[in-house]
Amino acid sequence: MATQPEGRGMFDKSARDHKVVIIGSGFGGQCAAINLSKRGIEDYVLLERRSFSGGTWRQNTYPGAAVDVQSPLYSISHEPYAWSQMFAEGDELCEYTEMVAKKHRIDERTILDAQVEEIDWQDDHWLVRTTQGDFNAKFVINATGPLSTPVVPDFKGRETFAGEQFHTNDWNHDYDYRGKKVAIVGSGASAAQVIPTIQPDVGELHVFQRTPHWALPRPDRKFTAFQRKLLGNKLVHRAVRTAIYWALETRIIAFKYSPFALKLYGQRRAEKMLRKQVPDPQLRAKLTPDYTIGCKRILVTNDLYPALQAGNTTLHDKTDPIAEVTPAGIVTANGEKLDLDLIIWATGYDATDNPIHQKIVGKDGKPITEYWSEYARAYLGTSVPGFPNFFLTIGPNTGIGHTSAIFIIEAQMEYMMRAIEAADKTAAGTIEVRQAAEEKYTEHIHEEMKKTVWYHGGCNSWYKSSTGKVIAMYPGFSFVYRMKCKDFKPGDHLIGVASPTAVTVAATSS
Repeated sequence: MATQPEGRGMFDKSARDHKVVIIGSGFGGQCAAINLSKRGIEDYVLLERRSFSGGTWRQNTYPGAAVDVQSPLYSISHEPYAWSQMFAEGDELCEYTEMVAKKHRIDERTILDAQVEEIDWQDDHWLVRTTQGDFNAKFVINATGPLSTPVVPDFKGRETFAGEQFHTNDWNHDYDYRGKKVAIVGSGASAAQVIPTIQPDVGELHVFQRTPHWALPRPDRKFTAFQRKLLGNKLVHRAVRTAIYWALETRIIAFKYSPFALKLYGQRRAEKMLRKQVPDPQLRAKLTPDYTIGCKRILVTNDLYPALQAGNTTLHDKTDPIAEVTPAGIVTANGEKLDLDLIIWATGYDATDNPIHQKIVGKDGKPITEYWSEYARAYLGTSVPGFPNFFLTIGPNTGIGHTSAIFIIEAQMEYMMRAIEAADKTAAGTIEVRQAAEEKYTEHIHEEMKKTVWYHGGCNSWYKSSTGKVIAMYPGFSFVYRMKCKDFKPGDHLIGVASPTAVTVAATSS
């Protein structure tokens, strides 16, 4: 057992005190703030590492950014909105986020440019160290999200490139790409939105695809003024939301229980779309995945394939990858030298092996990276043994492949709020999931995962950790997950159990 650092168990008198510190101001942080206020807990603060609040849809402003779940469902359940189209684009999602923050006065409680450097358990509270000072907190809700830290592969010579380069997560809007020679590295969800948006305006477009993705049509539509007014009505919003939810929820049957249905209703549709939109057999072969649909994230797009066939576009697949980056551009494995003005990295996020990027130290000085040395795991994807009063939004195995991530976040709030209420009823004011409960839950999750396409679909995806465990996805119906979150089990937790060091400190102080 590690020794306690000097001063552990004492409040940092120079730090600001709050009952709850929420890390992140996106949908996870907003839902946490709203739920705390609903329960009369007003002593909380949100810490945002960026110079602006709002999370994903204020950060990801690349051309073509849009949601791939219908907007009436991809929204907070009790916050209806008069959406302009079924699949909202980035600007509108940003407006929605700002509307929610303003309505609930969340921005007034948000501290910007507050990069969290360390979160350290002090026997009866957390000490949160940030670039904007330190905070003492009884509870911490980590709402940074799994897709918040972009990754750029370390290609040889990348730093020598003399032109412009940036990740889709950090788009440089001051750079004019029109008429330029551009390479986009990556072929996933972000790339599928950027490519058709910029293709008509660039001089040359080189797309580097490591692995093709299955794609299905986007059933989008613009709403009329009357329809938008109806969507703003709570009753209509609830009805539309419910209809969309159950239509999407049935897809887990194919992802988990029926490979035949998955191929019949999913893969055949994707193959038909590919044949129809890509007549060239050689290009179509490059774009045809060798794994079952759903194993990787399915692209929802109507215009990607036409953009890849445009006269100014060249697709480089795994037979012609990047060998190195030079000051002038890219040299491919086949020896082709590409002169470029811009390289766009659409290379995803660090979402599995390192889903948390702050240094988090729990009881006995044990960092969370030690508990997750094999793979990331948590009870309900939310609580970790040895880390009292600490909660994760969209933690391990809470990703959802068939419906809205916000539905999962709201389900997690059911559990978090019940846990906080249970802790508040005790003198110590603490709650911690028992290790046996977490182990039982995680074992069940990974047994169920073996039935899913994410496990046996024949691909390597960001859903998996380096150990091969699928730790991003929840292997079942989302309403079942929500029921588990609502069914708070006191017996799965240590509630109000004070740390021995905290008792010693208290006795010494008195």
